[in-house]
Amino acid sequence: MRLEDFPILKNNIIYFDNGATTFKPQKVIDKINEYYKEYTSNAHRGDYDYSLKVDTEYENVRVKIKDFINAKQKEEIVFTSGTTHSLNQVIFGYCSKILKEGDEVLISKAEHASNVLPWMILSEKIGFNIKYIPLDSNYEINIEDVKKSITDKTKIISLAHVSNVIGDIRPIKEIGSICKERNILFIVDAAQSIGHLKIDVEDMNIDFLAASAHKMLGPTGTGFLYGKMDYLKETDPLMYGGGMNSYFESDFTYELKNVPLKFEAGTQNIAGVLGMGAAIDYLKEIGLDKIHEYEYELKKYAVSKLKEVPNIIIYNEKSKSGCLTFNIDKVFSQDTAVFLNNYNICVRSGNHCAKILKDEIGATNTCRAIFYLYNTKEEIDKFVEVLKMQDKIYDNIV
Repeated sequence: MRLEDFPILKNNIIYFDNGATTFKPQKVIDKINEYYKEYTSNAHRGDYDYSLKVDTEYENVRVKIKDFINAKQKEEIVFTSGTTHSLNQVIFGYCSKILKEGDEVLISKAEHASNVLPWMILSEKIGFNIKYIPLDSNYEINIEDVKKSITDKTKIISLAHVSNVIGDIRPIKEIGSICKERNILFIVDAAQSIGHLKIDVEDMNIDFLAASAHKMLGPTGTGFLYGKMDYLKETDPLMYGGGMNSYFESDFTYELKNVPLKFEAGTQNIAGVLGMGAAIDYLKEIGLDKIHEYEYELKKYAVSKLKEVPNIIIYNEKSKSGCLTFNIDKVFSQDTAVFLNNYNICVRSGNHCAKILKDEIGATNTCRAIFYLYNTKEEIDKFVEVLKMQDKIYDNIV
């Protein structure tokens, strides 16, 4: 699918680590280079033509994101360094103000560290309880278990749209509806879904949504936070400094700017933001429905082929994304990854920042292949053929 748009593919690499980061199409690279070559300057700082052009380009990306996720207004989009920054901004900037001792926050054992550790740290300070929504026999979240987990003390549900190990697509719209009915704050980690699935924050009743550009064909070091305006107004910034204040005086009086600028202290990753805008343009040209259909077809194809290979354990055969998590029986996942690397095949090994999922799947470390729009069935065929040579795995590791 438009493989010619990705210059890095000329390096004869088979790249299945798309959950960690994605390759960048030439359109994104060109946009970043354009900024650095043609009109480098700061945003919201100057009164000269270059700076005013940057202001326009920068704010236009806010509009693109608003339209991409169907937010009500562009001011509901805050630029951040990525999903981790965005989740921390919400948890410490807003949730810390509304939670009290005895309240409950619902997450799952399949969440990324960014949606677990901040809750643990905040809980130590406030004394609210963290509860885990049970995973079913496929290690997925279903709506009935969500309903059963909610009590009168539940104040917040915070979940990934697509989990980064199992790759299950959570019933976000249904959960959002329940949260709206029960007056529960709903936070969504969209890191693994933003470049794969259509997201409509209004239709899905999402209160806060966090995402990273580099997982949707954009550059590293940038992302965004969406929040409903009423909540953003009540959220405290994590950082203070230039660009986010209207004034401050020697008598210690000050005033912060309105949302979203009050969250964007200091010089932002302008090139990254512009690259993120170009990535959104590219994704819209192809169509997210088409992308999801294609990558899920690759996953099903890979599963069918791997069933012909002895000793392969697949942990998420049923999930409906492009994520395939596996091990070779009795082989350490990193050894498998190094073995595959000898054939220029890139997969992720380890716990994938989901360290407590081991309680459920019974494996501390796994290998993960996530397929994306520039992967092919021919690449999967080579991947499978290499895994068939697993008896040579320790001969090839150097």
